[in-house]
Amino acid sequence: MSNYLLVIIILVYFGVLFLIALWSDKNVNSKWVNNPYVYSLSLGVYCSAWTYYGSVGIAATSGISFLTTYLGPVIAAPLWVYVLRKILRIVKYQKISSIADFIALRYGNHRFIGALVTVICLLGIIPYISLQLKAISETFQIITNETNVKRIFLFEDTTFYIAVLIALFATFFGTQTTDTTDKRRGIVFIVAIESLVKLLIFIVIGVYATFFIYDGTTDLFQQANASFDVYKLSTISSLTEGVNMFYMIAISFIAIFLLPRQFQMSVVSNDREYHLKTAIWLFPLYLLLFNLFVIYIAWAGNLNFDSSAVNPDYYTLLLPLKYDSFWLALLVFIGGLSAVISMVVVSTVALSNMVSNSLIIPYGFLETFNKNNPEENTKYIKNIRRFSIFTLIILAYIFYFNFSIEITLFSIGYISFVIIAQLAPSFFIGMFWTKGNSVGAILGICFGFLTVVYTLIVPFICDAIFNNYHFTENGPFGIALLKPYNLFGLNFLTPTTNAFFWSMTVNVVMYLVGSMYVKGSYRERNYAELFVSNSNDFALFSETAYVWKGEAYVADIRNVLEKFLGIEKTNRAINLFFAKNKIPKNTVKADAKFINFSEKLLTGIIGSTSSKILISNVIKEQPVSLTEILKILEESKETISTNKFLKEKSDQLTQLTQELKSVNEELVVKDQQKDDFLDTVAHELKTPITAIKASAEVLMFDDEMPADLKQKFLNNIVDDTNRLTKLINNILDLEKLANGREELDLSNNNILETVLKAIHFVDQSITDKQITIQNNVKSLFFVYDDDRILQVFSNLLTNAIKFVEPVNGHIEINLSEQDDFVLISVEDNGKGIPEEDFEFIFDKFYQSKNQTTKKPVGSGFGLSICKHIVESHKGSIWAEQKSKGVRFLVKLPK
Repeated sequence: MSNYLLVIIILVYFGVLFLIALWSDKNVNSKWVNNPYVYSLSLGVYCSAWTYYGSVGIAATSGISFLTTYLGPVIAAPLWVYVLRKILRIVKYQKISSIADFIALRYGNHRFIGALVTVICLLGIIPYISLQLKAISETFQIITNETNVKRIFLFEDTTFYIAVLIALFATFFGTQTTDTTDKRRGIVFIVAIESLVKLLIFIVIGVYATFFIYDGTTDLFQQANASFDVYKLSTISSLTEGVNMFYMIAISFIAIFLLPRQFQMSVVSNDREYHLKTAIWLFPLYLLLFNLFVIYIAWAGNLNFDSSAVNPDYYTLLLPLKYDSFWLALLVFIGGLSAVISMVVVSTVALSNMVSNSLIIPYGFLETFNKNNPEENTKYIKNIRRFSIFTLIILAYIFYFNFSIEITLFSIGYISFVIIAQLAPSFFIGMFWTKGNSVGAILGICFGFLTVVYTLIVPFICDAIFNNYHFTENGPFGIALLKPYNLFGLNFLTPTTNAFFWSMTVNVVMYLVGSMYVKGSYRERNYAELFVSNSNDFALFSETAYVWKGEAYVADIRNVLEKFLGIEKTNRAINLFFAKNKIPKNTVKADAKFINFSEKLLTGIIGSTSSKILISNVIKEQPVSLTEILKILEESKETISTNKFLKEKSDQLTQLTQELKSVNEELVVKDQQKDDFLDTVAHELKTPITAIKASAEVLMFDDEMPADLKQKFLNNIVDDTNRLTKLINNILDLEKLANGREELDLSNNNILETVLKAIHFVDQSITDKQITIQNNVKSLFFVYDDDRILQVFSNLLTNAIKFVEPVNGHIEINLSEQDDFVLISVEDNGKGIPEEDFEFIFDKFYQSKNQTTKKPVGSGFGLSICKHIVESHKGSIWAEQKSKGVRFLVKLPK
């Protein structure tokens, strides 16, 4: 492929990324930009060019050890529920913007620790960035079929221009604001997009290698097994290998927390704490999918290429090129470019913040800020960060140009990981042990790093760059016990795990010794308590537990804030603080809360170290005794406990109020149902009485009435009297059943005979309405009150007849046996019961409305009586809605 065409494609891709990032920056509140899935995918910045290309190379030469890079993060993910959530709360409240700020703040805003952490990160990440440039350079040469590995002139190297493009991209989107706690949605969204792009492309090349070059996994395995030892590449062959893999997993476990780009994405860029719930499962799933085809691509590469003649790291690119799938190879290149861009952009933005806030500004540049020109100060800070980004990428390019070309991706990657791991004891132990102090942190990091230099970096430089193996093989001055790769005779570890083991041992020991034998300052003890605290209300605890003693004036602190925030923003922030804490606006002297608040305001802009220095310059601080600290912290804990107790009581009152409200609403409904019931009863009683009275009056005043007409009126009187008697009996039955005063006449009866009697009871209604009834009940004897159960089925059948259509109406009765119960159903094809009535139809004072009339036909006692009768038999009754009609089910014990 032509160099120029590939360069045009790269430029177009950069342009698309730029437009997407620009759009997302302008739509920060869009559900497409700010959601847990974007956050989770942005964590895919972990998969750099090393993992995109290098994992296949490791799998091809060393087997499943490539998994160690991913198993650490997968193991770490469930711990985010506690560990990362705790980190997020500290970072959010203290407005921390980098891992250097985080560790420095833990040890009392210690300026040297912030600078030390920054230097360690620079030493670890600049070679890592050079690794990304190396991947771009080599893949560019492969896809364009170039043979020159190294350019003599800088401006002839395409990699240099790609590095400049990445620097411009990072500068534009990473330095738009001086507040480093800003979420930078443009970068987050574009990193998420690139994570998705590289994943999908990697899966595509995996499918291609497995199912298009070969005929599936079985075919690939068989051919691979016939050509080389697949078993060796697929298993842990010895205890030694297992131990080495364990240490490699530990290294990657630490890396997922402490790599500057991971801290930037997972902590600083986190907008909502609840996004963690999605990330906990989605990020491990992402890594699983990324590794799904690694081993198959490695096998396919080994079958097609001689690993000594080509670099196994680039099998993903070489395979499609060999089989003339040029456009697929181009896609693979774009996926690798995505991995490089996201890693370099996020890393340089994170490092530039650390360099400006922990190195440049605290060490000599604070006095250069113009007191009366916040806009100029803002511009100055942005320029420092822009310069830092370009400087970092240029240094990485120089490292790549002079050292990285002859070194594998794997070796550079793990050197960086081991260097960054030196921050682990100060970071993790400091979060859970209050006695850890700055002396221990400095000793641990320094001696741990020196151990890495001796056991890994120096021998690596001697071997890989200068081809001098004397130091590695014989040790200094020929002392075998001091051989760097086999320190003190430990000869079963790889160079990487050997360096990790010894550096971590030295680091932890020095940290513990320094912390236990040297007492930290009161400020360190103060922040130690804040970081270690398990309080859920971290903000409240931080405010009440902040220890300070001395003299400070609001006006002096206001002047410092105005340097960076401007007058308007400063006034607004201070006024909000006063209002929130109910402090008069004309307050002259500043208390501990206000000082803590002011430091946090500046931390987001110039870092915690510089903010401490600036505020300290305008206040008169007095030392605080340990007794005073303990007293304040104890009071803070008591305040937290009291607030927690009050909140619990408040929640209980709220719940009780809600319950009372629900009961009151239910009583109102019941009262209305009672009124409707009494209205219905009055109506039902009045109707037959009125009819009886009318018939009696006619008979009384008409002596000459014909005999047949007189008989008709007498029959009407009898019918209405029976109706009245039945109504009164129903009311009495309902009350007896409800109050448990009714005694059942239990005997062994045949349910079929009871159902037939119920059908006979409604025969006339069935005939009048011309409907059909299907009885599927079989003969079955069990104990029940025949009269009462007959009453149940008579009521159910009466209801069914009432609501089915004439002529087309159909009723069906079924019976089934279930263990110790009998289940009888009565179903119809009528109008059914409205959905909202279902939970009330068996209530004492409730009537479901007929769809064709305003008031129901009948008294409405039937279902309530049925419910009481069935429940008195230790059974249950309920209704189910059908597509047309309703089904009532009666469950009775045998």
